[in-house]
This record gives sequence, structure tokens and C-alpha cells, in this order.
Amino acid sequence: MNIEERKRENALRLVEDHIGRHLAESQKTGELQAAASFGKPLDFGDGYFETPEDLRMGYKILKDGGYVPPEVELMQEIEALRRNLEAAPNGADAPANQKRLSEMRQKLAMQLERLRGSGAL
Repeated sequence: MNIEERKRENALRLVEDHIGRHLAESQKTGELQAAASFGKPLDFGDGYFETPEDLRMGYKILKDGGYVPPEVELMQEIEALRRNLEAAPNGADAPANQKRLSEMRQKLAMQLERLRGSGAL
């Protein structure tokens, strides 16, 4: 093991010790037990386990940071437009919205196909 690897290992050990001390203190004070999720399995939801294992951490970090992938944004827009059309199927702007919905679905299909081709899906 070279010097850089040792330094990194020592730094990680220090961080782990720091986290361990804080967890022990939180357990002593009852702070951990007071949490609503204490003793329950973590709820990852949102397709966490359906996501390929090598992409999970990156996607989770992006999600927790509030980033929404363009494909998901487009899915949300499609759903909003679909609901709008469902609520007013004979409205004056229905034909234009129907065309727009069709175009958005096609764009989404193409984006997803590109991701599949790149191996990201």
C-alpha cells in the first residue's frame, strides 16, 4: 500500500470514528429512538431497486439534490397535458393539445430509445 492509499484509509477511518461517536451519543440521548423511522426498513421507493445497481447511488444523489432528469420532466409534462385533455376533451384547444401530446410522447420515446442504446437504461 502506497502513502496516498494509507492517507486515504486513515482519513476514512477518522470519518468513520467521528460518525460512530455521534451515533453513540444520539443513541444515549434517545435522539435516534425518537425518529419516526427508527427500527423500520428504509423506504427507497421511486424505483430504487429497479435501477441498475451501478447507477443507483448517482441517481439517488441527483434526486436528493432536487435534480430531475429531462426524461422525467417530460413525463410529468405529458401527464399534466393528458389530465388537461381528459378534463376538457372538447375544449377549443383540445386538437392542438392532442397534437402536442402526441409529439411529446414521440420525443420521450426517442429519448428513452437513445438512453437504451447508450446503455444508460
